[in-house]
Amino acid sequence: MLKVKILFVGPSESGKSVLANFLSESTEGIGSYIPTQGVRILEYEKPHINENSKGTEYRFELWDCGGDRKFETCWPALMKDSHGVVIVFNPDLPSHLKEIETWYSCFVQQQQLLDSQCLLIAHHKPGSGGDAESLTLPSPLNRLLLIHSSLEEEPEDIRMEFVKYLKNIINLVNENRDKEEMSIIT
Repeated sequence: MLKVKILFVGPSESGKSVLANFLSESTEGIGSYIPTQGVRILEYEKPHINENSKGTEYRFELWDCGGDRKFETCWPALMKDSHGVVIVFNPDLPSHLKEIETWYSCFVQQQQLLDSQCLLIAHHKPGSGGDAESLTLPSPLNRLLLIHSSLEEEPEDIRMEFVKYLKNIINLVNENRDKEEMSIIT
């Protein structure tokens, strides 16, 4: 079984926990807002997510990281051995648009992850009726895959986009594992 670690990061109150619960099919913590303290790890298995995986099963760890900067000293430990980063933000809050650049710098660039290992989710809170068309991101964020989520409208579309992202991560993990094996052989 192959383990894949994905970090969910972003500003406080952006919807990271709600999305992580939904995408991992967890019912934990449904209800009122409770800020995540440090990190919360959701594990779930997705057998045969990738057609090219020759029967390999995958265990996904979604690391739901608290958005409060007081946990910044813990970030290096959270980042260790991660395969991907999902940056969640509320596009209706201008402060979030500024903050996601910091999250990208710390969790993607400093880890030397590829842009393809990062997913931006503009999470629209219930009743916000967010305008997906008017969102303009600065460089280098405008190169990243961006999906808009509203769990009120088309929640399965969000799940399908996330599964596509996971398949991409699996392919990268498999390629890196194959390269490591070849370097040992040669």
